[in-house]
Amino acid sequence: MEHVLSPATLAELRRPRPYPAVSVLTPTHRRDPHKTQDQVRLRNAVAEAKRQLETDAAVSRERRAEVARHLDQALSEVDLTHAEDGLVIFAASGEHQVWSLARSVPERVVLSDTFLTRNLVSAQTADRPFWVLSLSADRATLWNGGVDRVAEQRADGFPLTRRVENFDPERQERIGDLPSAFREERTRQFLRETDTAMSTVLREHPRPLYVTGPPPALALLDEVGTATKGAVHVPHGGLAHGTPESVWQAIRPVIETEARRDTDAVTRALETARGRREFAAGVDELWQSARDGRVRLLAVEENYRVTVSEAGDHLILAEDAGSESREDIVDEIVEQCLETGADVRFVPDGALGEAEGIAGVLRY
Repeated sequence: MEHVLSPATLAELRRPRPYPAVSVLTPTHRRDPHKTQDQVRLRNAVAEAKRQLETDAAVSRERRAEVARHLDQALSEVDLTHAEDGLVIFAASGEHQVWSLARSVPERVVLSDTFLTRNLVSAQTADRPFWVLSLSADRATLWNGGVDRVAEQRADGFPLTRRVENFDPERQERIGDLPSAFREERTRQFLRETDTAMSTVLREHPRPLYVTGPPPALALLDEVGTATKGAVHVPHGGLAHGTPESVWQAIRPVIETEARRDTDAVTRALETARGRREFAAGVDELWQSARDGRVRLLAVEENYRVTVSEAGDHLILAEDAGSESREDIVDEIVEQCLETGADVRFVPDGALGEAEGIAGVLRY
């Protein structure tokens, strides 16, 4: 299942396909009792997609069979053992993908000439993804981080390793000789190679970077590297050979501190915007402003969801989800704001007060 949404991947997903490009969305759960129902819900959603294919006169028999086969293949690749909060299946002629999301999605089946990507974009933004690079004298490990966990990223050359003769980091720590391992020219070269590999990752998947390691390693990386100069240093050795949990526990206090600062900065920006008459709140006002490209900063509470219906040029709250209602209007607003260059921030529930879940600063 896919987790990392890069700009290149998103552009490829948005590429027009021969009709039909099928998007199947379903909420999933991390824990029981709802977790046990996910498999049934997912199978029913795929069955509904096949039913729509069967009844769509614009789809030929050959195309219908091919897309249905890809739906079945995608379903067989789903691993709900490690389910997050949402699942998206894309299937079209000659291809299929499965995406696991750390943000809930509405239960939907959409047949179009493009895949439905707004829920992926919103989930990626809400997850506040980051990289953690963990250093030692003989190993550099890359971790893919999200809102509540990290996982090792085995790609783009990572983990990088080198053989060090007679190297015993634990003994060096005991006798106080650890810095010597980072004075060797071979170690300098190893960290240059690490910086180059990290540069490739950041170019393809730009996001905040945290670097962990003993202080001599962090100092040397700053000296020999370029791509990692803007990273946040977390002086903590042993994580290049560590577990995801040990890395998360080391990085978590730093992430939480930065998240609090970010929330404070957002609320201050919104208060300033009120005084300048550049403030907007509510899905109706922000939906229209987003379509006009007027939103400069969008703030959304993490679990804010609302179902609406269109009433002419306005949105009204809908009592229930129906065929004419829009359950993912928040994700649509997020995607539209990102498309027009807005800064989108997710903040803790309740942080926006009277704005009731969503607010923004307007450009004009």
